[in-house]
Amino acid sequence: MARIIRSSKLRGPILSAPGFNPATTMGHRLSKITTKTGDGGTTGLGDGSRVPKTHPRIVAIGEVDELNCVVGLMLTEPLPSALREAMLDVQHDLFDLGGELSIPGYSAITEAHVARLESLSASLNETLPMLKDFILPGGSRAAAYAHLVRTVGRRAERAVLVLAATDAVSDAVRIYLNRLSDLAFVLARTLNRDAGQPDVLWRKDRRGALP
Repeated sequence: MARIIRSSKLRGPILSAPGFNPATTMGHRLSKITTKTGDGGTTGLGDGSRVPKTHPRIVAIGEVDELNCVVGLMLTEPLPSALREAMLDVQHDLFDLGGELSIPGYSAITEAHVARLESLSASLNETLPMLKDFILPGGSRAAAYAHLVRTVGRRAERAVLVLAATDAVSDAVRIYLNRLSDLAFVLARTLNRDAGQPDVLWRKDRRGALP
């Protein structure tokens, strides 16, 4: 018989039973957000186990959660409909990726998810002029948010690598985060172009502004 596990990370109960697939089955939502179960410094994983809130797995989950928040921030800006839909897909992917991290042994992100990011990144990059200089974050606000997605994504990737040093983590999770950062860089340039903003180029001669 399945048992209901309260998970502070997923904000809802997880059914734990042999062969249970969290991707196709959803328990009842928690109606109470403040549970006080983590007041002792531990938190629950999706499999019912508890770990310190400083555990690398929880750190990685938190970084992915923050990354999803930054994607959501970027989506508050006017975006072309096709790019908006693509980034909404990314938000769902990141939620699933966090679920994978919260349930050791569970797999949600696959090579197909990675390939989708790579395809979009390549198609957008083909429409951009060749980059001959380093660029700085900025230009339009949407592009600046895309750069935040890029940098927070790299941090999330590093956190997953730290976790992978001691726990099993699928290659697809790490690679997905890496490719999302690549996509965010291309997306920032695309959004600046669409807004009529040039890339903000790093200028070596600006060093001369220092006394």
